[in-house]
Amino acid sequence: QVQLVESGGGLVQAGGSLRLSCAASGRTFSSYVMGWFRQAPGKEREFVAAISRTGDTTYYPDSVKGRFTISRDNAKNTVYLQMNSLKPEDTAVYYCAGDRTIGVVLSMKFDYWGRGTQVTVSS
Repeated sequence: QVQLVESGGGLVQAGGSLRLSCAASGRTFSSYVMGWFRQAPGKEREFVAAISRTGDTTYYPDSVKGRFTISRDNAKNTVYLQMNSLKPEDTAVYYCAGDRTIGVVLSMKFDYWGRGTQVTVSS
């Protein structure tokens, strides 16, 4: 089992940048595929990014491709989300997620979730 804690959210102007971090507990972080999701008020949760266990493969939807970058440091049990060129529509609570299943990027049914961090982008 792994516990996830997000940090780094805040208020930023459109066009700005933020870097989110997700710290994981436990000694098996490198065995988890990690992902970021977001949920805006009144909307369904949306996939933002995912990264393989070794960090050599990443996944993004078109809505953030080229603006967001997911990375991980297995020595620090941490996954990051660098967000550039932020837009007001990126405003949401951002959640970190983890799962041991390699194929979780197909189902998007991650087992473990953090509590989220708020990102607000002003116009």
